[in-house]
Amino acid sequence: MASTDAQKAERAERGLLAGAAPDVAAALTGWLGRLGHERRLAAKTREAYARDVATFLGVLARQIGHPPTMADLAQMQPRDVRAVIAARRAEGIEARTQMRFLAAARSFGRHLEREGLGKVGALTAVRGPRIPRTLPRPLTMADARALSDPATRAGDAREPWILARDAAVLALLYGSGLRISEALGLMRRDMPLPGRGDQILVHGKGGKTRMVPVLASVIAGIDAYARACPYDLEPTGALFRGAKGGPLSPRVVQLAVERMRGALGLPDSATPHALRHSFATHLLGRGGDLRSIQELLGHASLSTTQIYAAVDTQTLMAAWKAAHPRATST
Repeated sequence: MASTDAQKAERAERGLLAGAAPDVAAALTGWLGRLGHERRLAAKTREAYARDVATFLGVLARQIGHPPTMADLAQMQPRDVRAVIAARRAEGIEARTQMRFLAAARSFGRHLEREGLGKVGALTAVRGPRIPRTLPRPLTMADARALSDPATRAGDAREPWILARDAAVLALLYGSGLRISEALGLMRRDMPLPGRGDQILVHGKGGKTRMVPVLASVIAGIDAYARACPYDLEPTGALFRGAKGGPLSPRVVQLAVERMRGALGLPDSATPHALRHSFATHLLGRGGDLRSIQELLGHASLSTTQIYAAVDTQTLMAAWKAAHPRATST
């Protein structure tokens, strides 16, 4: 999978350079190299940065009638940046995506300044689009357990090893708070055998790694899946396999959860990622501190983790309103 990500990053970078003016292309080459070598960003992140800057430069090119040169970038005014954002909004692009591609353009602008190639002050002079703050929607403890319990799948017509696999993946998402990409990126050697360890090294966003604890029951469930799996799970191969033996696709896990939603009567918000939200919210509700939860989730900023405090407060207020005898009185 890593080689595929690297190939995608290379294609995105080639596409970015192909559509740029010669002097801008030279600067972009230096910026992309810095992202890969000095900042050590993962291939997927580099691909996203290249794609977003290509989008920014492409919209700007349509506005000025030619691929922007370094002189064009230096002369760019805040109104030009606002026009790019407005054009993206008119295309139906949501605010979060607009903010991401503006952040990539700002990263390129900072590189130009560091290298003495020019200043692009207009990029920082414009405030990005407002992103509506939405709270995560965790599952209840009972529902989260039901999704990851092999017994819940009794009577399902699919092959037993596939049912064991789905239960094992979902138990890992809830038990350790992993992103689905992190869980499916694990190799067989990454997961300890029962009784031989209780931690795994997870490769997260931006190429960052963190050590995450794994419950004994989750390790046992993964071991049961591994023993039932008809494919040879070599140490350096993918831990979770699809029906034909290749690495398991995130979409397959999403479909498994959709299937369970109907059986358990769960809302549409019950997704694989909701199990990660549930992990954080339930830990916080049981007395876990935000800093520790931040480390477990692999969040770069504590402010990202603090959103779960708001979720927990909402839950407490709902319980108070439902239980206190005077909560509804005037």
